[in-house]
Amino acid sequence: MVGWAIALHGGAGDIPIDLPDERRIPRENALRYCLDLGVSALKSGKPPLDVAELVVRELENHPDFNAGKGSVLTTQGTVEMEASIMDGKTKRCGAVSGLTTVLNPISLARLVMEKTPHIYLAFDAAEAFARAHGIETVESSHFITPQNIARLKQAKEFNRVQLDYTNPTTKEAENCGDSQIGTVGCVAVDSSGNLASATSTGGYVNKMVGRIGDTPVIGAGTYANHLCAVSATGKGEEIIRGTVARDVAALMEYKGLSLTEAAAYAVDQSGPRGTCGLVAVSANGEVAMPFNTTGMFRACAMEDGYTEIAIWPKN
Repeated sequence: MVGWAIALHGGAGDIPIDLPDERRIPRENALRYCLDLGVSALKSGKPPLDVAELVVRELENHPDFNAGKGSVLTTQGTVEMEASIMDGKTKRCGAVSGLTTVLNPISLARLVMEKTPHIYLAFDAAEAFARAHGIETVESSHFITPQNIARLKQAKEFNRVQLDYTNPTTKEAENCGDSQIGTVGCVAVDSSGNLASATSTGGYVNKMVGRIGDTPVIGAGTYANHLCAVSATGKGEEIIRGTVARDVAALMEYKGLSLTEAAAYAVDQSGPRGTCGLVAVSANGEVAMPFNTTGMFRACAMEDGYTEIAIWPKN
């Protein structure tokens, strides 16, 4: 089986089965739109790296996902966005953290990959690099939405760092009702077996200023080589400890597991339930989207015509 494939996610977490329509439908529509965009790009012959960046940019621009425009707030009420991107064929990659004004962090991560001898730039230096290379920036207030101010207030009231989707208690529901869903990501493979992965996030609600999660850590939240491309989402500290994205590739390479087997094992070993989800594609055009959380906003399409847009486990 050889053909193009694409998968994307809008975060994993404790997503209640009775999620109200006004919160569910906009996210499902965004996934559908981004999936169609990625499929069209692959069909038109765009390289998987371009496709992954394109899709993640769109997800960053959607205020209902925790990346870019929808990024959640630190304990000081600021945004600190991070992203990474990786090309499977060359293993070239780029990553950024601590962004406060860059409109699309994923594109800055790609620029780090292509325009520097390095892989990772962060905080003021990354912002300066963006300005020097004409990357679009906005006032940091652009990212500070009323919804995320309410989410931060909720987290502070209950004195916690809010991990992914946190199902509010009745008292919390009176405050804001909806925590922010975690990371966004996209993986793609073309009909020649070229692979790429891209991931972007705003982090945790009420996180310490300066905290860096799994998203920009190559091998943890993002990885691609000649066998597969992976983008993870969930509790960043656990994903870093488990080097989850790299584990999928390693299990395929060293143990001979299929993509489905390797992805399922990596998620299962990532930590306690509620820890992790991922999307992955193989060089043969296979797709895997396992998670051990209540749900994961996800979508995929394959050259054979199969498509899926889902949140909770399939029956």
